[in-house]
Amino acid sequence: MMPLLPALNPGLLMVVMGLIAVVLPWQRLRQFLLVLTPVFCSVLLLGAERGVDLATIQTLGLNLVLFKVDSLSFIFALAFLIASFLNAIYAMHTDDRLQDGMAMAYAGAAIAATLAGDLMTLFIFWEITAVSSVFLILRAGTKAAYQAAMRYLVIQVFSGVLLLNGLAYVHGDGGDLSLTAFTSFAEPGSVLIFLAFAIKAAFPFLHNWLQDAYPKATVVGAVVLSAFTTKLAIYAFARMFPGFEILIWIGAVMTVFPVFFAVIENDLRKVLSYSLNNQLGFMICAIGIGTPLAINGAAGHAFAHIIYKGLLFMSMGAVLYRVGTVKATELGGLYKSMPWTTIFCIIGAMSISAFPLFSGFVAKSMTMSAVGSGGYTLVWLMLLFASAGVLEHSGIKIPYFTFFGHDAGHRVKEAPFNMLLAMGLAAFICIAIGLPMIGGLGYGWLYGLLPCTAAAVADVCLSSGEAIKTYQPYTLDHVITQMQLLVLAILAFMLLKRAGLYPPERPGTILDTDWFYRKPGYGLAKWSGDVWLKLGPAMTRISAALFHRTFDRLEAAFSPRGALAREGLATTMSVWAAALLGFVMLVVLFAG
Repeated sequence: MMPLLPALNPGLLMVVMGLIAVVLPWQRLRQFLLVLTPVFCSVLLLGAERGVDLATIQTLGLNLVLFKVDSLSFIFALAFLIASFLNAIYAMHTDDRLQDGMAMAYAGAAIAATLAGDLMTLFIFWEITAVSSVFLILRAGTKAAYQAAMRYLVIQVFSGVLLLNGLAYVHGDGGDLSLTAFTSFAEPGSVLIFLAFAIKAAFPFLHNWLQDAYPKATVVGAVVLSAFTTKLAIYAFARMFPGFEILIWIGAVMTVFPVFFAVIENDLRKVLSYSLNNQLGFMICAIGIGTPLAINGAAGHAFAHIIYKGLLFMSMGAVLYRVGTVKATELGGLYKSMPWTTIFCIIGAMSISAFPLFSGFVAKSMTMSAVGSGGYTLVWLMLLFASAGVLEHSGIKIPYFTFFGHDAGHRVKEAPFNMLLAMGLAAFICIAIGLPMIGGLGYGWLYGLLPCTAAAVADVCLSSGEAIKTYQPYTLDHVITQMQLLVLAILAFMLLKRAGLYPPERPGTILDTDWFYRKPGYGLAKWSGDVWLKLGPAMTRISAALFHRTFDRLEAAFSPRGALAREGLATTMSVWAAALLGFVMLVVLFAG
């Protein structure tokens, strides 16, 4: 390996390659480079030395650590690299330089941020993710996509502003910007940084940008977006806020509330966006628990989720590409025309629903066990309800209303080969890391990457006084409990459909909490603008008249032709004495 390469952050290389791709006119060469780059960057990541500062620079009095790898950052960076590889294959049927390049730059920025060793470097790439990802929404070319992209950009940049202000407080307090975990909200900058992470993690009441923007992105754009922004926030929380109990309850709420929206939502890509919120809640809850098992659960769940959520967005993207819609009311019967897409979608659905033998089972179970062993009974029940909800809206609703249900009469071609290849590879990973230990496959490969293991204990693991043990997902009681939950949820869906009590799929817009700033907020802004159009000219005339009158008075008093110039020397000296006294009083006031 060349001397420079061990110090090269793989994410930075991907950002550069993404920018080159934007101006590279030859489609096949561009796509070859975009597929090859994540592979090469994976080699760089696998060969990187752990726990040391691999690349540093000194600038503006700051020591920036551009590249540092430990067991926590490694698993997230590897998942991002796999996702970017699959996404590049998935996009090969298109010839869109801007979309291809920005997708690679966006993925690279997320990887570079994950491998950053200080808050300032994290902030720089944090903002690059915001700027690069907005093009994936804009490229849809619709008015709705443009408006959603502008809202998305404002919110993402605001997250960066909060992060910048927070790190300024951290630097002002001690000058150390290293990514060390906070211990309480009393520490300078912790609240601002927490809020910055909360926006990207789509916390309740801060989540609407996700459901607003992702469904309006391009076919490829929605797949790419599903992988990086929110999981970067999960990494950041695991790095800097492990063990904060407030995250337990925030995460529990995050798992529950999207279920109700997803059940009645007609746009299936929006259903997946709500489902994404739900899955993030499990990870946030685990980070709040903060034990080694819980941190492993968050990291393992994030890895598995990046793959199976990407697979579900890929399947819906293939449907949108061929049919032109992903509205549940307009779909059905597509298993006849798109059998391979149907199979891959079902594999993604079974993975997210945590069926045994699939990736979600071995990942999500760690969080459930950590919550149960921590004595959080109410939280455990909330997560149990949310798990049943996941099966209903992502495990059943997505494949049922798309490929089965009523036959909408669509007879289309199967998805392009490159789409099927990307979905097939993602489906293989979903199964390969969900199996019991069989040869070189099985959950052992994923568990070997986890940050809190006996072989690699990260600083983020709160392991004092607690032995780190190997977790066993395939125990009889766990398999039986999970199958009972899944079977009962399926039975409930069937009974509700048979009885006509299941909420029908209807065209329309589901109102969420963003209504408060998109409707009343927009209305207030519009009303203020209308008022200004009417009052503005009058206020401008009044201000101008006051200014001219004041100027005339001053000129009449102090100009060479003014009143003071016509009086004697005593009057002039008294004025200057008063002015000097006023100046001295101001100096004393501000000096004090």
